[in-house]
This record gives sequence, C-alpha cells and structure tokens, in this order.
Amino acid sequence: MRPAVRDRERARRQLGSIARVLQAARDAGIPLWLRGGWAMDFFLGEVTRDHGDIDWFAWARDAPALAGLLTRLGHTPVPGPPADLQLDFVRCGLDSSFTLIDRDAAGRVTVAGGPWAGTPWPDGLLGTEPGRIGALRAPIVAPHAQIEIKRMMPVWDPARPRRAKDAEDIARLEAALRPRTVG
Repeated sequence: MRPAVRDRERARRQLGSIARVLQAARDAGIPLWLRGGWAMDFFLGEVTRDHGDIDWFAWARDAPALAGLLTRLGHTPVPGPPADLQLDFVRCGLDSSFTLIDRDAAGRVTVAGGPWAGTPWPDGLLGTEPGRIGALRAPIVAPHAQIEIKRMMPVWDPARPRRAKDAEDIARLEAALRPRTVG
C-alpha cells in the first residue's frame, strides 16, 4: 500500500526546483543525477511519498561551479558535511544535498571525499535512462544501485539506522524491476 502524499504543494515546489536546477546545470555543462527518493519516483514515473529534501550526485570537479550556480539561483549554502564530500543548500524552505563523486584509476565512480574517499559506489550507478514524472525528465541513479545503496547504507555507516521508508522504497523498486508475466 502506498503512503499518501500529504503535502502535494511541497511536492509541486520540489519538482519545480528540480526542473530549475537541472536546466541551469545543463546550460552550464554540469551533469547532475537525482538519487534517493526522488530518483525512485522519477524511475516509477510518479510521486509516491512526501520528500524531506532533494538528493543529487554531482562530480567533485564541478563543485565550485555548481555552488556558484546555485547561489545565483537564490540557494543559500547550509553548513554540513565536509565540502569535499557534499554540498547542502536551501531555497524557499526546500533543502537540496549534492553528494560529490569522483572516478578512480579503474574508471569506477567513487566517493569523492571524507573518510570514505575513493570507495566505489555500486557498479552501474549512473548507467541508466533518465526518469520522468509527467513531462519532466531527469537523470537518475540506476534502480539496482539505489536498492544496493538503501540496503547497504546502515552497514557502510552504522550511525545511519535502517528506516522504514528505505524498506518501502526497496520493495517498490524491486516490484517495478520484476519481469511482468502475461497471463
């Protein structure tokens, strides 16, 4: 059973923010990928639940240009994790987090900074078609990688407990990835 989207206005505002940030980043040549709950929703093609924030992946080399772009769009930096690991911003009460990624010598996508710098993200992290909600298309983290991240985060970082919404997201993604039987 799908939880109700209680705050449809917030979801509408978040979708507007996603569209603005993506367009400005595309115009500036900065690739971005949605991750977390919004990536799942764009894969499924609908808003499935309320979202506390908008999570993104961005290349570490683009962090200074991305920070400048977001500031020009009216976003305010928020103190948080080390700047080589993640950039956090808020605009009009909407939080956005940009986790920074890099590549290692073997070409794998890795954590860019912090204590896990150089640790590979799941294979195929960025290798998927864009997702869509209505007419809005957005690059997303591959669904199989989303599942692995949601399953493994409490193992990788024991300070981050398992959350009910992660189990629900995993179930939704697995159901959407199952081959459909004709019957």
